[in-house]
Amino acid sequence: MFQKIENKIVARIAPLGLAIGLALGGVGVAGAASHGGGSVAGPYLTDAEGKTVFTGFSKCWKTVGGVATPVTECPNTPKGVEVNAFGCPLDTDRDGVADYMDKCPNSRPNARVNADGCEIVENITIQTTIDHFDFDSAELKPAMMSALDDVAAKLNASPGNQQVLVIAHTDSTGPEGYNQRLSERRAQAAADYLAGKGITNLSIKGMGESQPVADNGTREGRAANRRVEIVVK
Repeated sequence: MFQKIENKIVARIAPLGLAIGLALGGVGVAGAASHGGGSVAGPYLTDAEGKTVFTGFSKCWKTVGGVATPVTECPNTPKGVEVNAFGCPLDTDRDGVADYMDKCPNSRPNARVNADGCEIVENITIQTTIDHFDFDSAELKPAMMSALDDVAAKLNASPGNQQVLVIAHTDSTGPEGYNQRLSERRAQAAADYLAGKGITNLSIKGMGESQPVADNGTREGRAANRRVEIVVK
């Protein structure tokens, strides 16, 4: 007789638990749950099948004083910092830099930012074809200067105080040592041009023929390997 009554009670409570579960992602309380790949002390909210309830962000819900709250993911958050539902500092523009440290809190979505949360220019590769550098020359040609003008405009428009590394490459024509020095001269020429456009925090690096991106056995491949890369940090 008691078993039948108990079953009826359970049957009546289950719909109520389900209603709560729809709001919180599940029902019930578990003494421990697997959270993030390991066993974490409970109590945690569980559904009717005893499975741990997760939020829409894949966080376990923990019950504290009978109130369901998500597990705190950032226990070392500085005192006084505004946090989200998971106890982590707010990051309004979702750039990976918390609002309280973000000097540029309104970065564009998915923009590349520096440690201060300010948007910086994406790394740029300029293919130095015959129209950009003459063969065996580090003298900038009009097409290369035009490409560097675009780079300078992007860097000057960026609010980030970025470090700019100019890397130059050659094809494999000629002695390896000579190509190394040629690449350094080309990198310096490009860096000097950018400096003349107001770009600071510049450094250079010559890679010679050591990092081809195409087949040096063809004219097209050699042209592709003669390139300048602008790496922004």
